Amino acid sequence: LAEGATALVHGTTTGNLVEPSVLTDVPAGSALLQQEIFGPVVFLVPFDGEEEAVRIVNDTPYGLSGAVHTGDIERGVAFAKRIDTGMFHVNDGTVHDEPLVPFGGEKHSGLGRLNGETTVEAFTTIKWISVQHGRSGFPF
Repeated sequence: LAEGATALVHGTTTGNLVEPSVLTDVPAGSALLQQEIFGPVVFLVPFDGEEEAVRIVNDTPYGLSGAVHTGDIERGVAFAKRIDTGMFHVNDGTVHDEPLVPFGGEKHSGLGRLNGETTVEAFTTIKWISVQHGRSGFPF
């Protein structure tokens, strides 16, 4: 708000409960647009056309998750492919996690992916241990 944004909804914090905030008129150079905010905060940023939307969305050092809502699924998927995030959802929210689907971001939003086989690969190594009881006979 000190940078010139307008709060359409200005949530308060009571203990561990953080109410949502909705901001508009966020200046293009605002630090808010360059941060990864894990909270109930939404910025309404106007844009002229899909090219400018892609530029605005990708102009951040972070890229965990994103979403677009559209009546044209194919256009939504084409848009999603142009966004530098680890996850992108068409006609769904940005917070979506499935145990079998790799979860993770791009840029400063982390390295690697978690969940499913990806987690097994990230946190384990394969090792073969062989035990021979008695003498081996050659040829078999």
